[in-house]
Amino acid sequence: MKLFLKGDRCYTDKCAVDRRAYAPGQHGQRRSKFSEYGVQLREKQKVRRIYGLLEKQFRSYFQRADRQKGVTGENLLILVERRLDNIVYRLGFTNTRNEARQLVRHGHFMVNGVKVNIPSYQVKPGDVIELREKSRKIARIVEALDAAGRRGLPAFLDLDKENFKGTVTSLPKREDIAQTINEQLIVEFYSR
Repeated sequence: MKLFLKGDRCYTDKCAVDRRAYAPGQHGQRRSKFSEYGVQLREKQKVRRIYGLLEKQFRSYFQRADRQKGVTGENLLILVERRLDNIVYRLGFTNTRNEARQLVRHGHFMVNGVKVNIPSYQVKPGDVIELREKSRKIARIVEALDAAGRRGLPAFLDLDKENFKGTVTSLPKREDIAQTINEQLIVEFYSR
């Protein structure tokens, strides 16, 4: 399935998933059945790859989500959706989450007027994420902002393209996450 890891390429005809609906290689067309464990593992790995997290980080997010009130699976998705690198990607400053992570790490973004270079920084409602003055001429960022219209902006974010600013208006909801993720399988995986 499409994970949109390659940025704009996934929106064109060159996307490998659209061109070939089976796995690469000599045995790619073989039909395979997964066990219940295998299905749960693939779902967890899919979410980890979408958000670019390591296993230890992901398990830590799951444990935090489990301690919170409410549905554990939805809490998990809300926690990973609130990461600064993900918010930068969702605002349209970059084409991929990996690129967003690198730009945050290199100190191109400020949160509420303070430079933040930690990709896992948890944003809160009311936070203002803006591109630093020096970084506004970077060609990749300008191109990404132009192409951001195709992806769309989630309801919990507000974007001011002229000033290179974005605002987190509220906490993300499950409906704001457009990816087809079955979070219940992840909860079952960690509850073994």
